Amino acid sequence: MKIRFSGSRRSFMKCAAIFGGLAAILGLVGPAAARQNDPAPQAKVPKRGYQVTEHVKKYYESAMR
Repeated sequence: MKIRFSGSRRSFMKCAAIFGGLAAILGLVGPAAARQNDPAPQAKVPKRGYQVTEHVKKYYESAMR
């Protein structure tokens, strides 16, 4: 399909509709393609803060005696 701009309003509206539709499609497809290239999520990071470890358990045991 060859589109030629002849200078008429009708031709301008055809071109505007076609290129507007293409821009809308590219606007929707572009972010989806970018999401596919996102890096994989990292491995789970251990939680920070208070954790009951072996030395903490030993302290509690000694404190209750």
